[in-house]
Amino acid sequence: MRINTALILCAGFGKRLNPITSNTPKPLLKIKNVSMLERCIYLIEKLGIQKIIINTFYLKDQFSNFFSNKKFNLSIKIIEDGKYILDTGGGIQNMIKDSNENDFLIFNPDTVWNNNYKDEILKMEEMYFSKKLENILLLVNKKLSFDKKLKGDFNLKNNLINKELEKDFIYIGCQIINKKLFIRNKIENYSILEIWNNLLDQKKLYGYESQKDFYHLTDLNIFKKLKDL
Repeated sequence: MRINTALILCAGFGKRLNPITSNTPKPLLKIKNVSMLERCIYLIEKLGIQKIIINTFYLKDQFSNFFSNKKFNLSIKIIEDGKYILDTGGGIQNMIKDSNENDFLIFNPDTVWNNNYKDEILKMEEMYFSKKLENILLLVNKKLSFDKKLKGDFNLKNNLINKELEKDFIYIGCQIINKKLFIRNKIENYSILEIWNNLLDQKKLYGYESQKDFYHLTDLNIFKKLKDL
């Protein structure tokens, strides 16, 4: 089995990158002349996925303009959060509500994605389907993070995530998740953390360890350093 649709979360305010995000949404910021969003789309294309859904809210018109000027070789659909921002949980639920598919690959575009991640993500997808999972998160040991201020989110042992002892692993913004984990009847503002915490309590939150150096657009200081790399 394969994932057919990838989602990219593009609705956030990017406040930690003010003042540059007061005029440009974070996914459209460029490093070495390539926007964060483009990097993510190119990786999705390499993964052989033909369909992308993007959610927007903040400075949403800039995304329409971006896609008017850029031509990609896959189907890209923009879904607006609506009158109010929906956060990660509500945003994802709103993007997948009308889809006939059950499993989605989801990206945060504030990681500096590149084609080196392709094999790891394909192996993560293979594990997801072969073990009949309903979720799996791509994690990295914090020692591989370019931003040394980032603290770990989780522990990982035998592909099972927990929050015990040392939290040495960072979620790097790529996950596969099954539609049925979104159990709210109404689409509203809530974080994906609610779903993760529920799975943690049941010992059913899974992870796949990346071995790649992790570059993340955390704040203005890191953005400047990444531009100089």
